[in-house]
Amino acid sequence: MPKPVKLKIVKPGEPDRVFDIAPGTWSIGSDKDNRIVLPGREVSWRHAVLSVLAEGIWVEDLVSSFGTYIDGRRVEGRVPLGPGQELRVGLYVLVALPDGEQPKPEPEAPAPKPAAAPAPAAPAAAPEAFALKVTDTPLGAAERKGDERRRVIKRQIHDELLKRLDIRRLTANRVEEADLKRRARTTIDQIIGEVAKRLPPEMEPTALAKEIYDEAVGLGPLEDLLADAEVTEIMVNGPDQVYVERAGKLHLTAKTFVDENSVHAVIERIVAPIGRRIDESQPYVDARLPDGSRVNAIIHPLSLSGPCITIRKFSKEPFTVEDLVGFGTLPPLMAEFIRGCVLARKNIVISGGTGSGKTTLLNVVSSYLPQQERIVTIEDAAELRLTQAHVIRLEARPPNIEGRGAVTVRDLVRNALRMRPDRIVVGECRGGEALDMLQAMNTGHEGSLTTVHANSPRDVISRLETMVLMAGMELPLRAIREQIGSAIHLIVHLARLSDGSRKIVRVAEVVGLEMDKITMQDLFAFKQRGIGPDGKVLGEFGPTGSVPTFIEEFKANGITLPTAVFDVERWKPD
Repeated sequence: MPKPVKLKIVKPGEPDRVFDIAPGTWSIGSDKDNRIVLPGREVSWRHAVLSVLAEGIWVEDLVSSFGTYIDGRRVEGRVPLGPGQELRVGLYVLVALPDGEQPKPEPEAPAPKPAAAPAPAAPAAAPEAFALKVTDTPLGAAERKGDERRRVIKRQIHDELLKRLDIRRLTANRVEEADLKRRARTTIDQIIGEVAKRLPPEMEPTALAKEIYDEAVGLGPLEDLLADAEVTEIMVNGPDQVYVERAGKLHLTAKTFVDENSVHAVIERIVAPIGRRIDESQPYVDARLPDGSRVNAIIHPLSLSGPCITIRKFSKEPFTVEDLVGFGTLPPLMAEFIRGCVLARKNIVISGGTGSGKTTLLNVVSSYLPQQERIVTIEDAAELRLTQAHVIRLEARPPNIEGRGAVTVRDLVRNALRMRPDRIVVGECRGGEALDMLQAMNTGHEGSLTTVHANSPRDVISRLETMVLMAGMELPLRAIREQIGSAIHLIVHLARLSDGSRKIVRVAEVVGLEMDKITMQDLFAFKQRGIGPDGKVLGEFGPTGSVPTFIEEFKANGITLPTAVFDVERWKPD
């Protein structure tokens, strides 16, 4: 028979604790329902399991966020814990005190086979094995993110689902998705059927089953937000805080995750299908959803707020120029001018700050590209959805776990030049690929499109100069400016205004290089004249009176523009 074990728990700044643990299974975690409770953000809700058996003490990590360690080595699977060895869980160190009567397991001994392990207790599937704990404790004022009682109940049911189905292991073993979902749905319905009579009146079993199902095999509380057409951005700040953007404004939702493990599971489900990874050695990742929505995730140790997810949603149906006109992003006459520039094979840079709508506008402008041309798109994470028939989509690849095999946007730009493109569309220039992009524009690949982060059209020039220098070429500044002045024809600058609306605030032509300085002229501008009583930005679009130097090329290429495009008087409101 196994004997009780003395366990010492050490945490910096707190007195040591020593107590006896009887033979059996001891759950370790931050939740008060665990047998060994270790409060702290670094400890998952259900972090690990400590088993005191006849053959010794065994530890198993429950896929915790930050891992479980024995003498500095991460626990993988079920491993022995010898007397005196340090078991680290978050900031805590647990030590089984040496005892002469207790056999010490061999450090290198393999984990016992399942058949040799002691017979488990009553099967988890038995109704009496799952006793739902429902508390009627009134909620505190701090509980502003939803009903805490609902979260506690969801945690219990979710934990029971993991016991019965071991869903993480099934996912790791690449069980067919349809089979995994079928098993999860059946098991959830079974569990909720067992406890339905004990659920609070406000908790509808069908809705509860959907929430837990989404959490287990989908994207959890994000599923409903992704389906909401009004939500344009989703921001997860740890398991307890989810913000969304609607109409350009941030709103705190009542959505929460069960724990940090659930957020990690969602991140894994997003990045795994596209061959990317996130772990302690690579604690942040850029990815995309099947609909093209952009995803960024960052975890401990870089994020001290817990695992964070940011999703930039894209419409299921790509926006058209008519949609942008309806949103007030640009007027019809400005759209006609940009269409003419695309057909005249002018190189266009779309600029703006973060979240200003650059990718959306790039997708709309790309729709003007002729159907008969060969188009090559190059992106860090594929987001563009062109409708033309002859489109080649290239996507950069991050390094593998050994740090090798990376393919950068710059590599793809170079390769694209050998693919006989009529047009090159680069999702975003942010590094040395700017030099290759400029060279392509200057060597027979006119009509290319790209985006750049910048605060104004003039800043675009400075940003391009800096990015060219990042390519590692020792080029004189004048040579760089000559490349930019001859390659870039038009800069379309977007801004997100105080009311959350996105507008094209300036359209500028790059005229050329004069006295070592690139000259530009504004063609169109949005003039803000105030804020309305409802908080909406008031203002008008209009031409500046300048005419582009390449206007004659429109006629030569058979491109006609309305006569009112550059007429200041005809743009004035009645």
